[in-house]
Amino acid sequence: MCGIFAMTGRMTESLMTEVLNSMRHRGPDEGSDVKLENFHLGHQRLSIIGLEDGIQPIKNENASKWLVCNGEIYNYLQLKEELRENAAFLTESDSEVVLKMYEQEGVRGVEKLDGMFAFFIADEANDTFLAARDTLGIKPLYYGKDDKGQFVFSSELKTLYLVTDEVREFPAGHYYTPETGFVCYRKIAEPKQSEMLSDQSLEVMTNKIQDQLTNAVQKRLLADVEVGVLLSGGLDSSLISAIAAKLHQGEKPVKSFCVGSENSEDLMRAREVAEAIGTEHYEYVYTKEELLEVLPKVIYHLESFEPSLVRSALPNYFVSQLAAEHVKVILSGEGADELFAGYDYLKDFQNDQGLNQEIIRIINSLHNINLQRADRMSMAHSLELRVPFLDLDLIKDALSIPAQSKLHTDEHMEKWILRKSFDGLLPESILWRKKEEFSAGSGALDILEEHANKVISDHEFQALSAEAPIELRSKQECLYFKIYKEIFPEKSALEVMGRWATA
Repeated sequence: MCGIFAMTGRMTESLMTEVLNSMRHRGPDEGSDVKLENFHLGHQRLSIIGLEDGIQPIKNENASKWLVCNGEIYNYLQLKEELRENAAFLTESDSEVVLKMYEQEGVRGVEKLDGMFAFFIADEANDTFLAARDTLGIKPLYYGKDDKGQFVFSSELKTLYLVTDEVREFPAGHYYTPETGFVCYRKIAEPKQSEMLSDQSLEVMTNKIQDQLTNAVQKRLLADVEVGVLLSGGLDSSLISAIAAKLHQGEKPVKSFCVGSENSEDLMRAREVAEAIGTEHYEYVYTKEELLEVLPKVIYHLESFEPSLVRSALPNYFVSQLAAEHVKVILSGEGADELFAGYDYLKDFQNDQGLNQEIIRIINSLHNINLQRADRMSMAHSLELRVPFLDLDLIKDALSIPAQSKLHTDEHMEKWILRKSFDGLLPESILWRKKEEFSAGSGALDILEEHANKVISDHEFQALSAEAPIELRSKQECLYFKIYKEIFPEKSALEVMGRWATA
């Protein structure tokens, strides 16, 4: 996991130093840049795979092509085998396979990558470049042009604002070259009616889900460093943790992490799960004072004031801080509510087509909502976060499951088919426990509301509400907007910000 910067042109070394420092939290292990004839590339590295020789920017044999990449390529070993006969690999890094795919297959090589990534390839030999982002936008990428008309790309808004005020989000599932413009290379597709599974095929459905989620977790355990799990005690994180614990091959147990205010539900539930699956469990109890103290830091790293996002980001910030003291990589249960219809409003979509269209819509919204929170809060503490539920193969199979097997009905509780698929993996009291919003379970909501009502006057609420691009429904939401405006005064910072997927 890393922070990347690239531009079509050059900047001063002092400005590049400032650029690299602005995203050092994304990769504190190494930081470096390279000036080419037509490009200037910068990179901050968090070493996960290829610890000794994976320093970026990475070049090819004759230094005619250079890469900066953020993320992980889960099928890199398979791709290396396919390419090895005609390609000379200079490192053990998974990122280098991106450069070799481009050398062998050009821009179409991105279609073979399975992972979470954002990258920039500087092709000096042909005076062109390729930028790309993974299908779901799990890893961030922004772009703009400076006052000389030169393209600039980076992992975070705050970095690009050192160079230009005009910033846009790079679209998920796209690549860009100067010759082609933006091209969508892959998107989540709605299954054909003939691909839908029958309601009668319960065993087929549960076997598919069990196999795919297990494979997705196995894939994301790939690392040259220790991998831990976030464990809030809810269904999604409990399943990921239980599967990871079962697959784990180390001498010591998998480490699990949870935070909350004193006596909060998350802490008690996570302890119960940790004991049941045998993880080495860590927890942190934050105080009201700590919660309020980190609020500006959370909004700075989150790069958003979207209310639901901020509320859930606060406990995410603390749990990432805790986990980073023990591991470099963490698995999260992000994405299960979207994929398996865990939101209550989805009951309004009663047929397969309608439900799948809405699920695809909210999955495609995650890149600047839930996934932005997950990336920014973990990377604020130099921690790589991976999301097994958002594996592309699992998404494809989950979309083929009929609506009535997913929806919360009189007969079924939310995410019924997911729970059914893992009967026996967890105690029934855990497996069939109703879900609770993370920020509510961790005890954050009441603290935030009380504080905002004290520090935001009625007059200030009215004034800021008139400026906000979204409706501010409370003084708590107004407080988030006020802090965001102070940190990111640029107009484009409001335009690029995402909206809550289910709003």
